[in-house]
Amino acid sequence: MANLLLKNALILTMDQALTTVQRGYLQIRGDRIAALGEGEPPFSEEGYQVLDCSGKIVIPGMINTHNHLPMILFRSLGDDVADRLKRYLFPLENESLDAPMVRAGADYAFAELLFGGVTTCYDAYYFEDEVAQAAEACGIRAVLAETILEGPSPSAKEPYGEWAYTKWFVEKWKGHPRITPSVNCHAPYSNDTEHLVSAHDLARQEGLLMSMHVAEMAYEHTGCLERYGLSPVAYLDSIGILDEHFLAAHSILMDEADLDIYQRRGVKVSYNAGSNAKSAKGVAKIRQMLDRGIPVSLGTDGAMSGNTIDIVTQLSLVGKIQKLFNGDRTLFPAREILQLATIGGARALGMEGEIGSLEVGKKADIAIFETDSVNMSPLYDPYSVIVYSANPGNVESTIVDGELVMHRRQLRSMDFGAVKARLLGYQEQIRQTAAELDRALAEG
Repeated sequence: MANLLLKNALILTMDQALTTVQRGYLQIRGDRIAALGEGEPPFSEEGYQVLDCSGKIVIPGMINTHNHLPMILFRSLGDDVADRLKRYLFPLENESLDAPMVRAGADYAFAELLFGGVTTCYDAYYFEDEVAQAAEACGIRAVLAETILEGPSPSAKEPYGEWAYTKWFVEKWKGHPRITPSVNCHAPYSNDTEHLVSAHDLARQEGLLMSMHVAEMAYEHTGCLERYGLSPVAYLDSIGILDEHFLAAHSILMDEADLDIYQRRGVKVSYNAGSNAKSAKGVAKIRQMLDRGIPVSLGTDGAMSGNTIDIVTQLSLVGKIQKLFNGDRTLFPAREILQLATIGGARALGMEGEIGSLEVGKKADIAIFETDSVNMSPLYDPYSVIVYSANPGNVESTIVDGELVMHRRQLRSMDFGAVKARLLGYQEQIRQTAAELDRALAEG
């Protein structure tokens, strides 16, 4: 591990004061930020790899708090299919996926995240040990969970077979410096009460985050009302699993009573602006959530849902969708949106003491944007440039745990050509399976 020194940088620290360093330095020793400030560093540069960041914007590494990363194998399939989840995605996964495919998808997905300046992610999928091994190899920070659900899945042919896998997975990976296991139930409509409570108990016993899709689907809402006489949020609260260590993905179909529950229990939210809009599910009330003190972060969902898994692509969507939905162009200034992508993500994962802002003593997780590309000038407000002008291709370098894992658009922790070739090696097999599903859908 080489010590790094970033010089001549425009630094957006995303600390509590939103401190901006106009032209300064950031010193990394080992995996931590040792110093930062304006002007030239007041110490010898000997022993450091020096990165001249003139004309660059340095921000904390971005955090994606809701993913199904290996789903990138199916990107661009089923984009306009009604009831995509049950009639298309679940069958496609069950008929196609195995452990080697998951590893191929995970490797490729992690490459996309690192290229886009994402240094930490939350993922829930199948064969999650393959995802963990991919994360360990590429150098990213990740919170990972096997998906638990009542029906058969690619990694468990019997109902709730992922339960034993989850316990094994937690035991294997807890204590890893970059990989944190989690407990994930798919949704209220795909798990019974007994397993939801047991999953929560396991998460609390191990001191882990629990996450789940919540208040996302119309049929989820009506089903809970018919079965329990409660909204999905009220039902989950009634069985005692909502607390400050619960991360709720989506949280779209919510009323004031549901927001009261989130606020009272300290629930965290992953807002998936692009996926929610593309699937026409609705717009989450994140302005109201934030005003109530409910922590909100940004996620992308799987690449078959939102197509991209980087966070830069989400930033402008958050601003534009929320301004339009609320009829107020003054809502969500760019600084606040970038907070959701950085320190907001850290809070959602319970890691705000370690990541999410550039402060002395915190982990050195960093994204560096170039400003030479045509879309990045003129630069009056760097927050607005990142949120509304940038694309993931403007991320020049990504640092995780003090390691330069992507530099000058070259991955240093993996052979991207080989990773892409492995992913595309499954394309014809997936195409044939998808064609069979398409014929079945056409026949009704």
